[in-house]
Amino acid sequence: MSETSPQNADIASLRRFLLPSLIGAAVFLCPIFYDGAWTILLGVAADSLKEAVGGAMPALLLSIVTASAVLSVAGAINPNLQSRYRAHGVTRVFDVPLFWLSLRLLGTICAWLIVFKLGPEFIWNEYTGAVALFSLGGTIVTIFLCASFLLPMLTDYGLMEFVGTLLQPVFRRLFTLPGRAAIDALASWLAAAAVGVLITISQYERGHYTRREAIVIATNFSITSLPFCLFVIEFIGLREHFFAVYGTIVTIGLCCAILLPRLPPLRGIQPLPSDNNVVSAVQDDEEEPLFSRALLAARRRAASGPDLKEYLAASAQHVMDIWMGLVPLVILIGTLGLAVAEFTSVMQTLSAPLIPILEWSGLPNAAAAAPTFMVGFLDMFLPAAIGQGVESELTRFVIAAVSLTQLIYLSEVGSLLLRSALKVNVLMLLGVFMMRTVIGFPIAVVAAKFFMG
Repeated sequence: MSETSPQNADIASLRRFLLPSLIGAAVFLCPIFYDGAWTILLGVAADSLKEAVGGAMPALLLSIVTASAVLSVAGAINPNLQSRYRAHGVTRVFDVPLFWLSLRLLGTICAWLIVFKLGPEFIWNEYTGAVALFSLGGTIVTIFLCASFLLPMLTDYGLMEFVGTLLQPVFRRLFTLPGRAAIDALASWLAAAAVGVLITISQYERGHYTRREAIVIATNFSITSLPFCLFVIEFIGLREHFFAVYGTIVTIGLCCAILLPRLPPLRGIQPLPSDNNVVSAVQDDEEEPLFSRALLAARRRAASGPDLKEYLAASAQHVMDIWMGLVPLVILIGTLGLAVAEFTSVMQTLSAPLIPILEWSGLPNAAAAAPTFMVGFLDMFLPAAIGQGVESELTRFVIAAVSLTQLIYLSEVGSLLLRSALKVNVLMLLGVFMMRTVIGFPIAVVAAKFFMG
C-alpha cells in the first residue's frame, strides 16, 4: 500500500492540474463557430446571458451602481461597517479612498440621469450616456460575470506555471528579463492588467527584480486581459474577426516587449540602491529537463489551488469588485469622454495632426478615428466607446488592436505605477504610451488590410 501511495498522489496532482486547465483552455482559447461567426465559449456564454437579462438590464445596472455608492458611503462614515467588510473579505470593494469614492458617486448619479433622461442632454444623449451605460456597462456585467467564474480554471491550477516555466529561456534571451518573469507575464496577460502590475510590484518589493526589470515587466507584459479583449472586440463590432484582432494584439505585444526595453525611456532607467539586494532566482531543480520542471511547477500550483468553496468565494468577490468598482467608473468616464468627443471640438483639435497619417495609411474615416489613438492614455474604455461609431470595419480593426496594446492608461495601471515604490512619473508613462502606439499602429494597419481585404 505504501508503494502505491506516491503513485496515486502523482496521478491525483496531475489530474488536478489537467482537468481544470483543459476546461479553462477550451473556454478561453479554443475557437468555435457560433451564430455565423468564429468566437470563443466565453463570448457565447456572455451573449446568452445578456439576451436572457434583456429589458431588465437598465434596472440591474441601476441596482449595481446604487448599491456600490450606498455601501461605499456607509463604510466611509461607519467604522463598525468597515470591520464587517473586512470579515467578509470585501474591504477592497467598498472601503475606497475619497477620490475613487467621489468618482463612484458621480458615476451613480450619471446612471440615474441617463436612465430617466434628466439634466443636461450631453449626459443622457443616445451617443454619450446611453452608450456608456447600456452598451459598455451592460457588456461588462455579462462578460465579467462569466469570466470571473471560469477564469480561475485557466489561472489557478497550474497552466500558467507550466507554460511560464517552458517560456523562461525565451524571456532571458528575447526580453532581457529573468526567467521567473515569464509566469508573472502570463498571469497578467490572461487575468488582468492590474493584477499583473500588483504582482510585479510585489515581486520588486520582495527583492526579486531590479527597478528596471520591474518597470519593463509592468509596462510590457501587464496587457489587457483576455476577457476584456473579447469585450472591446465585441463592443466595437468585430466579433466575427475576434481571432484576427487578438492575434494582432499578441503580435504587437511581443514586438513591443522585444523592442521597448532597448529603446528610450525604458533603456535609460537608473538603478536604485535597493537593486543591489536583488535575490537570485536560481532554482534547486534547474538541472532537471525543462519539461519536467514545468510539469512539477504545474502540479505544485494545482495542489495549492482553491477548493470548491474557495473557488466560488474568490469568483464571487471578483464579480463584486468588477460590478461595484468598475461599472460606475466606466459609466462616468465613458459618458464624459463621449460628451467631449460629441459636443465639443477638443478631441478633433488635439488629434488633427494624426489625420494625415491615418489617411496616408489608407484608413477610411480618419477624422473620426484620430481621437481614439490619444484618449487611451486616460482610460482603456474611451477608444472603444468613441471608435464604435466609426463606419469602416478596417479602421475599427486598427482602433481595437492599438487601443488594447497601448496599456498605459492613467485610470488604473498608470495610477498603480505612480503610487508604487518604482518611482515612475507621468512623463515616463506618457513616453511608454507613445512608443507603444508608434510600434503598434503600423503592425495593426498591415494586419487589418491582410485580414479585412
